Amino acid sequence: MNAALRTACVFALIAVAGTSSLAVAQSIRINIGTVAPEGSPWHDVLSKMKQDWEKASAGKVTLRIYAGANQGDETEKLRKARQGSVLQAVALSGAALGLVDTSVSSMQIPMLIDSYAELDYIRKQMEPKLEKAIEAKGFVVLNWSDVGWVHFFAKKEARTPDDIRALKLFTTAGDPDTEQLYKDLRFRPVPAGADELVTHLQTGFLEAFDVPPLFALLNQSFGIAKYMIDMKWSPLIAATIINRAAWEKIPESLRPELMRIARKAGDEERAKIRRLGDEAVVEMSKRGLQVVRLTAAETAKWRAEVEAAYPRLKGKLIPADFFDEVLRLSKEFRAAK
Repeated sequence: MNAALRTACVFALIAVAGTSSLAVAQSIRINIGTVAPEGSPWHDVLSKMKQDWEKASAGKVTLRIYAGANQGDETEKLRKARQGSVLQAVALSGAALGLVDTSVSSMQIPMLIDSYAELDYIRKQMEPKLEKAIEAKGFVVLNWSDVGWVHFFAKKEARTPDDIRALKLFTTAGDPDTEQLYKDLRFRPVPAGADELVTHLQTGFLEAFDVPPLFALLNQSFGIAKYMIDMKWSPLIAATIINRAAWEKIPESLRPELMRIARKAGDEERAKIRRLGDEAVVEMSKRGLQVVRLTAAETAKWRAEVEAAYPRLKGKLIPADFFDEVLRLSKEFRAAK
């Protein structure tokens, strides 16, 4: 090879290497955490997002999912996403979303919303306000989702508020709002990690918990707490949020399409999540779950005690304007039926 050709080849290699390095530098990776295990419908939302984001951005934006206990529980994942170094985004249940901004708790007022139709009606009108509140705390909402209807599960049959008060009730560690709510209702909340629930039920450290049925099926906690009260305590919503600084590093030209993809992924999985929640009760019943069906008088007792606690929620655990707006929308929805 003559000197001129050799020199040309060297410059060509340098140019290729430089182009490759530039491509790598321009590629943006978003690490996203979720406590949902792989194969769950909530993980499927993120998997769909990952696939479609990478395709739509031609590989300029990639997504890496840290599922289950990887990178900690919801509180720890949120902390890391807030810092934006290890994680830049996180998919959270409504319990942890309340740690971002307490306005989210307005969607989960106990015994207020009693159907998915009502939830959809209220959430659609509340989303702009909720997203603005969350953005003020440094996050952008990518999509909204559901976890399911929260029910009380117990190691012994429970029918009334006093029955639950007699039991040591699980609350998620790092969720002071729920803990305070249960104290206001005179329950005996015991904060613990979600990954500790089964062990604590086995040892007697905990005797009851309130979660959506699909969660109880997935972690098999219903095998120890075999009684479930057939009463919708509250909806547990969810959302995927991204650190605002990380979101703004994505080229502005890509953001509208990535947001559209994220919203679509959440919307498409919602019906599946709701169906699986109903199916979970059927499946657990086949395996020994005892569904405790309340009388009208027992349900009325629950409702009376919960509604008596609303004034303590408003303005203290839930911003007053959000609380009032959700109550107004609930009345509006029911009046139109």
